[in-house]
Amino acid sequence: MSIAAEQEKASSEVSATDKQRWTLNDFDIGKPLGRGKFGHVYLAREKRSNQIVALKVLFKSQLQQSQVEHQLRREVEIQSHLRHPNILRLYGYFYDQKRVYLILEYAAKGELYKELQKCKYFSERRAATYVASLARALIYCHGKHVIHRDIKPENLLIGAQGELKIADFGWSVHTFNRRRTMCGTLDYLPPEMVESVEHDANVDIWSLGVLSYEFLYGVPPFEAKEHSDTYRRIVQVDLKFPPKPIVSSSAKDLISQMLVKDSSQRLPLNKLLEHPWIVQNADPSGVYRT
Repeated sequence: MSIAAEQEKASSEVSATDKQRWTLNDFDIGKPLGRGKFGHVYLAREKRSNQIVALKVLFKSQLQQSQVEHQLRREVEIQSHLRHPNILRLYGYFYDQKRVYLILEYAAKGELYKELQKCKYFSERRAATYVASLARALIYCHGKHVIHRDIKPENLLIGAQGELKIADFGWSVHTFNRRRTMCGTLDYLPPEMVESVEHDANVDIWSLGVLSYEFLYGVPPFEAKEHSDTYRRIVQVDLKFPPKPIVSSSAKDLISQMLVKDSSQRLPLNKLLEHPWIVQNADPSGVYRT
């Protein structure tokens, strides 16, 4: 029985507060896959099912120091209930005296931002396939009242088939200081978060617009040397399309409809999927085959 099947069985049989279902002894630990502020991620195999997973190991002392335990609980709660082909599964968690362990789906082809760095920028077919996949995943999230708020290349993984996976719902070892706290890069922040006014699910449309631009041009649209200039460019929606690489007018049209200051006027995600650029370029399977 796979971990997913065991998880379904367990969740129907026992409540989440019941006894611990896994311990470290249930896993063979393999090579490290990555490291972050709060711990490391390892390739692992669950002994009973033989299933390959990613085991994220977080140190309690570091979580406490940064006062993010409550956020970790909330994010684990959100993530463990999401079931979508373009969202990384969280199968479960367990802990010992010093560490918290998250059992995650293993995305065999690794981090998208490394792929983007390697290619410099993506073809329109590849970009459209990824953007459509993310739009479908975000429609699913928004239907469950989950706003992601942190869509960016670093939070995306590629599965074995080449499908995109949203990997980070805030409990990631890299991004506990969510951009609402104005930490980290500002490039993906929408105007309403820069100006600290209330925001809703439409923040994800903005971020998807920034991502679409970065996929096609290799840099985010409002990049500037100084933080203050990035702020200004975002708030003014100072959107420019450089002459190189060559990008179709249809792609620019889609990006322009997503990067709109008034969040209520941004192109809704279901309309994005009907946009000519997506229809003409995205692989309907949602998988970009390299």
